[in-house]
Amino acid sequence: MDFEPSAKAKDYVARVRAFMREHIVPIENDYWAQVESAAQGGDWRTWKIPQTMEDLKAKARAQGLWNMFLPDDKLGAGLSIVDYAQVAEETGRSFMAPEVFNCSAPDTGNMEVLWRYGSDAQKEKWLKPLLAGEIRSVFCMTEPDVASSDATNMQATAIVEGDDIVLNGRKWWSSGVGDPRCKIAIFMAHTPDATRDRHEQHSMVLVPVDTSGVTIKRMLPVFGSHDAPHGHGEMQFENVRVPVANVLVGPGHGFPIAQGRLGPGRIHHCMRCIGASERMLELMIERGMKRVAFGQPLVNLGGNRERIANLRMAIDQARLLTLYAAWKMDKVGNRAAMTEISSIKVVAPNVMQKVADDAIQMFGGAGMSNDDTPLASFFATARLLRLADGPDEVHRDVIARIELRKHGANR
Repeated sequence: MDFEPSAKAKDYVARVRAFMREHIVPIENDYWAQVESAAQGGDWRTWKIPQTMEDLKAKARAQGLWNMFLPDDKLGAGLSIVDYAQVAEETGRSFMAPEVFNCSAPDTGNMEVLWRYGSDAQKEKWLKPLLAGEIRSVFCMTEPDVASSDATNMQATAIVEGDDIVLNGRKWWSSGVGDPRCKIAIFMAHTPDATRDRHEQHSMVLVPVDTSGVTIKRMLPVFGSHDAPHGHGEMQFENVRVPVANVLVGPGHGFPIAQGRLGPGRIHHCMRCIGASERMLELMIERGMKRVAFGQPLVNLGGNRERIANLRMAIDQARLLTLYAAWKMDKVGNRAAMTEISSIKVVAPNVMQKVADDAIQMFGGAGMSNDDTPLASFFATARLLRLADGPDEVHRDVIARIELRKHGANR
């Protein structure tokens, strides 16, 4: 196996790193201050995107640093999963960077779904403006009234009635729906069919967010923050009627599409976790070397050297495991890499959370303030990712089942 990035990937990584150093790092604190100021009214409906973001997106696109996640050399960068993983690590160092390069969730996953499974008409109407960065999107899967770790629990329904499909249900943690540019939702719901098995009972439907019957009820706070200007919304779908032509592939095909969507997305998330972890470790070491207590630099007190060593090892282990998963997906596909995909989904966010926790401890009070360091926000992100796209326990169960099957177990 070979995790060495191609020459093309190395060029992208170098240019992304230079762009971030020149254009993003100097203004990032000011950008989030602008976002926070615009959100002071408390009503998510008034959230605005600072012009700074659109200006940076235009610069990135002009430099060809655009849609790098998409393995299509006409619509994206045409990078392998291993190659894009190296880019994702760099962008993970910043909360702004993924959007600047049009490589942020949930749009990346939704664009991949449309690219892989969308009809020509669906691509023209929705993929094209998403790839251009003109609109944003949301993925509606998690529900408040059931254990969403088991997707077959879904209570939301998508029922075909003639030329239409009628949608009903509640969704929440619909990330990005508070963004004023969010125009299209992918809604996953139960489409009962007694002739099919349990994994052929769901559909994915394209729903413009301004469709009659779609209501955004509220934004859910994460550790007290509403994550402006994007948000995580609770949505109500009441007798929402859209054409059957809005269904991806066709009724009952939602589960295979979901698996196709989540595999590469988990690589992206995990490599961004590693990039964030690297940044936090750097900040932690700089703080520990500069700050003095009891006559010594903090780095020499309280076992901090050992903590730094342990974090270095953990980050490198997580990176190697993630690159191995990416390499295996490139070579043999998602299904054959299920153990590795589930493994990294557990490992990378847990490593990021540990790095954040240790870094906050080194910083003291400053580590708790979002106005002074990014550490608390990184911690919240890591904790969220231990639930998003399947909680740790589900992924551990997947790994265990695969291992047990090797020894003859039926489940």
